Amino acid sequence: MVLARFLPRDERFFDYFQNAAKNAAEVAQDLCDLLDHYSEVERKARRVRDLEHRGDEITHQIFDALNRTFVTPLDREDITNLAGRLDDFVDAIEEAVRRIWLYRIDEPTEHARLLAHIADEQAGLIASTMPHLEDRRQWDHLLHCTIEIKRLESEADEVLDRALMELFEGVGDVPGLISAIRWGEIYQRLEDATDRAEDVANTLEGIVVKNA
Repeated sequence: MVLARFLPRDERFFDYFQNAAKNAAEVAQDLCDLLDHYSEVERKARRVRDLEHRGDEITHQIFDALNRTFVTPLDREDITNLAGRLDDFVDAIEEAVRRIWLYRIDEPTEHARLLAHIADEQAGLIASTMPHLEDRRQWDHLLHCTIEIKRLESEADEVLDRALMELFEGVGDVPGLISAIRWGEIYQRLEDATDRAEDVANTLEGIVVKNA
């Protein structure tokens, strides 16, 4: 509508997205802390759960603002998609941490640590590049970050493949089989988080292409 061009736009959405990205980065950092310093597992899992709830609150703020705002700085569909993809990333990490706690894992594996650090690196890129969404002059840098996030997802695929190939080697009893099955699920949850980060990157890339 022509009238919409002359109405003030609500720019709070960029602040919300930056808050959501920072929260996601904090969740990923806590995942790495859990696996790198494997102690107080229940306390650390509760903290991740609390951060996941904070992420839900930010998502709710975005949708509430969307319902109350006539003119938005981005297409409503793009705002909805980006908010959902950020939330999905946090949810995936929280679910992996919950499985680690529920299964009473004795000691993390190197594959799990690698997947966690890949997700952490992706989250750091998302958090560092999210402020650039508001400034079209920085969109080239934003696109560079999305490419790196997707490259890291491919790296996570390779780690998952190696982990699954080795999973049942030497398993000769029922407890060993149960442990292998549980680790297989944890690996998949961790790799899912890297997939969700790629979804964030794809959504950001789509917004840039649409508005370039």
